[in-house]
Amino acid sequence: MDGFHVTIRTSASPLSGTYSRVWISLIGTLCESPPVRVEHVLLPDSAYTVVINPKEEIGIVVLLRLRLEPQPGFPDLDWHCHDVQVRRSPEEPEVEVFPCYKWIRTADGYIELRNEKACLKKKETLDILINHREKDLQQKQQFLRWGTFVEGGPHCVDMTSVTALGPNLSYVRQRPVYNVHYIKSLTERRTSWRSLQELETFFLFNGRENKIAKYVQAHWKDDAFFGYQCLNGCNPLLIRQIHNLPPNLSVTSEMVRPFLPEDSSLGQEMERGHVFLLDYEVLDQLPANIINDKQTYLAAPLCLLYYTRQGELKPIAIQLQQAPGPQNPVFLPSDSAPDWLLAKMWVRNSDFQVHQLLTHFLRTHLFGEVCCTATFRQLPEIHPLHQLLMPHLRSTLQINIQARFTLLTTKGVFDKSIACGLEAIPMLMARATQRLRYSSMCVPEDIRARGLDALPICYYAQDALRVWEALHRFVAGWIRLYYCNDEDIQNDCELQNWIWEIFTEGFLGLSHIGAPQSFQTAAEMCKFVTMVIFSCSALHAAVNFSQLDYNIWIPNSPSAMSRPPSQTKGSVSEEDILSFLPEVNSSCNVLSILSLLSQPAIDFVPLCHYNEWYFSSGAIAKLVEEVQRELKMIAKDIADRNSQLELPYPYLSPDRIENSVTI
Repeated sequence: MDGFHVTIRTSASPLSGTYSRVWISLIGTLCESPPVRVEHVLLPDSAYTVVINPKEEIGIVVLLRLRLEPQPGFPDLDWHCHDVQVRRSPEEPEVEVFPCYKWIRTADGYIELRNEKACLKKKETLDILINHREKDLQQKQQFLRWGTFVEGGPHCVDMTSVTALGPNLSYVRQRPVYNVHYIKSLTERRTSWRSLQELETFFLFNGRENKIAKYVQAHWKDDAFFGYQCLNGCNPLLIRQIHNLPPNLSVTSEMVRPFLPEDSSLGQEMERGHVFLLDYEVLDQLPANIINDKQTYLAAPLCLLYYTRQGELKPIAIQLQQAPGPQNPVFLPSDSAPDWLLAKMWVRNSDFQVHQLLTHFLRTHLFGEVCCTATFRQLPEIHPLHQLLMPHLRSTLQINIQARFTLLTTKGVFDKSIACGLEAIPMLMARATQRLRYSSMCVPEDIRARGLDALPICYYAQDALRVWEALHRFVAGWIRLYYCNDEDIQNDCELQNWIWEIFTEGFLGLSHIGAPQSFQTAAEMCKFVTMVIFSCSALHAAVNFSQLDYNIWIPNSPSAMSRPPSQTKGSVSEEDILSFLPEVNSSCNVLSILSLLSQPAIDFVPLCHYNEWYFSSGAIAKLVEEVQRELKMIAKDIADRNSQLELPYPYLSPDRIENSVTI
């Protein structure tokens, strides 16, 4: 019987080698060969070939079994295996590749590798491979269990430390050094900002080289820029067109007539689709945080905006609380300058809370974690959807564990510095989950429902729609490679288990959200998978990387307010405005975190650029080339448009979008 020539390849990273030895056995269609110890040293970027001579015919090799054994007297180091290649003889042109691309530890015991071809379960012809993929899922389900971050919010992985994830689910990102020297030096100062000049001095040291931040500082008081931020700033997901006033907004047509064209009325402008609303009802009656042993305050504003004939979106009425009444006046642009500016600052403060916890954390981080956990638990690594999604999802477990046990815990930044503290966060997350709608997570439906599709200055909507459509075509082409028809999708039990687990653990089984509980058609699957990729890449880029730009000028987006909302007009002066801002140390604590969050990693991987081996050949490689070509064209168009804009531009250029959620 001829021996099998087995080549073991170690990855090229300088730290991928190990002093340990590897045991290997071949699992064939007829039997398994006895394990053989490979005596070669497993150096980085090395390849060693051994000949395995089974005593009996093992048939076609379908699995490899590896085990790492420590060498006495040497450190027990993990080994990063690239792949294992098997030939019947050295001259054999055909080679069977068993990819690994992961760390192996001596504590892991035996691990099994299978061949490189992605495969649906129904296409498996061997019981041994069906059992292997089922065992793979059982192991993942024992390792990754569901836990609860807040009652009534999406579930999360039940782990309390990144260490527990192991080496294959934790990553070291290479980050640029950002100068926080001039921020950190103020993080112990528990006093209010003394003057506008002091704020400007602070800004000069920290934002003078940031063109967008300089624009924000120069224009933050302008009504037109206030409206622009609602469309294209950190949080473009809240503003919506309205055709009728909310019953709890005490605005009359006469009240806002001075801010509309003389030949029109509020009713007519609503009919024309020119009136928009920001509604922060989700914050209503939440308990505000105590910072530096002092009470802070929250509002739940309603803000009415008008799209003018000059092509600008401007606020025309602001009510700071949800319940109308004599102690809840409607502030107008015609009020005193301090009253109107402070009303806008309250809206920006509310937007900061919603942006950080709901738009950013819930919609991208937590939802990405739900999909990542379900993917590991319900789709074996050989499943094509596992392979498509994992580059967009794998980092969410580590990032979110870190966030829960650093940023969102006692003495974290939300506890010490932000108005929505640890008491309010569970209530806010539960409310937001109840109010979530699947349609709002799908760009074409969301843009259309909020009336942004025909708004020329909503660049977020224009860019998001183009990126979504490119991703949708990519996903549709990918689905056609593996599913011949809708019946194939309906009969993929692993796929159906995956979407059901996301529905029950992520959407909490709430049918009114409208999320799919199963897939009946390729169109349903394509839409959902596109939404997952978009949420974890493009949406995250839009709401994350612009944070420092819009927040480093603190009055534009205060993280907390130190005095309660005004209950009467004319009660504040220009000098009073500063006293509402968060104190110096809490302001700087927030900016220190945002400076970290806003920096793309040095090892940044742009959208739809993949390092994984299975994207580099065959029909999948052609799909990747097509989507990359389309995204490059979109990026050029966006760059050309942005070069003509005086205003800050949105962060949805494909060449600036990370493949996955990052910090």
